[in-house]
Amino acid sequence: MGLLDQLAGNLLGGNAGASHSALLGTVLNSLGSSQGGGLAGLVQTLASKGLGDVAQSWVGTGVNLPITAQQVQQVFGNPQIQQWAAQHGLHPDAVASTLAKALPGLVDKLTPGGKLPDAASLAATLKSLLGS
Repeated sequence: MGLLDQLAGNLLGGNAGASHSALLGTVLNSLGSSQGGGLAGLVQTLASKGLGDVAQSWVGTGVNLPITAQQVQQVFGNPQIQQWAAQHGLHPDAVASTLAKALPGLVDKLTPGGKLPDAASLAATLKSLLGS
């Protein structure tokens, strides 16, 4: 299990299942290839779909604005949601719901200084959060 999977499992709770935890790692790894992928790609993808204020609230040090499963579906599109669902043996609605629940906390935890981290800082933050 990778560091993102472990953190996702911690955020989603012990009964979320490995497929839900692995989903978050897949999403961050596959997002925003044209924007550089990963965390920065996620933030840029949300901004390009009109949810920049939501994404910035997760990165910033204030209150995290929520995102709904319907907004997740609109941001990523049905084909992408279905691909992730098939890859992890989940229903598309479960993918959208899981992402809506987990992304605000995940991004918040990965950006403790209120800024998007570089790769080395991200790895250090993950290790710190997981106690490894």
